[in-house]
Amino acid sequence: MAPGSLATPRGLDLLGAQAFLRQAGVRYVLAQFVDLHGVAKSKSVPVQHLEDVLTDGAGFAGAGAWGLGMLPHEAEYMVVCELDTLTVTPWAPAYARMMGVGTVKGVPHPVDTRNVLKRQVARLAERGWTLNTGLEPEFILLRRDADGKLLPFDGTDTLAKPAYDYRGLMRGRSFLERVTESLQAVGVDVYQIDHEDANGQYEINFKYADALKTADQILFFKMAASEIANDLGAICSFMPKPRSSSTGSGMHIHCSIADANGSNLFHDDGDSNGLGLTKLAYHFLGGVMAHAKGLTALLAPTVNSYKRLVVGRTVSGATWAPAFIAYGDNNRTAMARIPYGRIEIRTGDSSMNPYLATAALIAAGLDGIDRELHPGEPKNVNFYGLSLEEIRDMGVELLPQTLAEAIGELEADPVFSAALGPQVINEFVSLKKSEWLEYHRHVSDWEVERYLSFF
Repeated sequence: MAPGSLATPRGLDLLGAQAFLRQAGVRYVLAQFVDLHGVAKSKSVPVQHLEDVLTDGAGFAGAGAWGLGMLPHEAEYMVVCELDTLTVTPWAPAYARMMGVGTVKGVPHPVDTRNVLKRQVARLAERGWTLNTGLEPEFILLRRDADGKLLPFDGTDTLAKPAYDYRGLMRGRSFLERVTESLQAVGVDVYQIDHEDANGQYEINFKYADALKTADQILFFKMAASEIANDLGAICSFMPKPRSSSTGSGMHIHCSIADANGSNLFHDDGDSNGLGLTKLAYHFLGGVMAHAKGLTALLAPTVNSYKRLVVGRTVSGATWAPAFIAYGDNNRTAMARIPYGRIEIRTGDSSMNPYLATAALIAAGLDGIDRELHPGEPKNVNFYGLSLEEIRDMGVELLPQTLAEAIGELEADPVFSAALGPQVINEFVSLKKSEWLEYHRHVSDWEVERYLSFF
């Protein structure tokens, strides 16, 4: 299919949208929101009722979704769809999808994470600013053998260090091409595809956009990747660390603030550090680093995230998931890398809710700007090669090493509750405490193998 051939024209009204959908052969529209985990939830709406979901919304029993904080006796959770999010799903050509505002009794719901991000975007807009983000989702393509064991989808993908391997890239092309061309068909500009550091691991990069649009595109990408993988008999996993013997899947966030003319307010060729950053960028980064420990709970939100976000070397070698609260030039061992004139936050993983994570990033950054916080001097050293004592002597602290520790830091940091709303933070903390408790009550294979006949 030609790139952009199914892209929704800009500025459509209802009649224009109906005509576009007829021409594209779309018969159903998915009215969507995400739960607190960032997983897509949908109702399928025949196109004849498109107007209904744009005015009244699609109704959901809010208690049926993770983390909306709603009870079975409460009013309907209504998602009032936004026409400018209308996107055809090329892998299911009879369908399109729309995102919207989650409401209860006509009022935007405070625990709907897309609403949470929209509020933070509005805070930026009050200053004439837009946060542009580019998220880099890593994932692992797997299959099950006859015994149910998980293996790389490409059975020949067995190199000890397969990053950028030509063969690994080519032999995954049946999947990679379909996903890429589905994104291109609706106007998402994919510019790079590569094989990552683990067997079966890939990354597809698309062009940056404003923060809300990027989050919507990440959700769309995950939908495409999961469904196309399923069609091929594969599993596309965004689990942070599915195998202890290989690197995990991150989701790095590249970010910069633009003014009303689109100029990058983070870019300054006169930066004495040679990083191309303005004072505004340093203050934003200072806020991110000051709140890094609590922020980690939202960027790395699962028990499994902390099997990736570890200190020191692991079974898989270098983790590429820095746990050090520092920044540097092209330093991939620090939590923040500076690719000249913008900031890359490397803490997060592919299990994050992109709406909630980006909203928290804005909250931390704006606090740094308002208080004129400075991140200190850049650290252009290989943290992986230093001892913990040497790192502490440099004044560099560590990110949380368990979900429980991260949740404790989030609870102790009032900035997130004040900016994002106590309802969403309390709901997130409650959900994640339950996850941590369930994890500790589970008896793992490792425990059985270690202790069954040990004593």
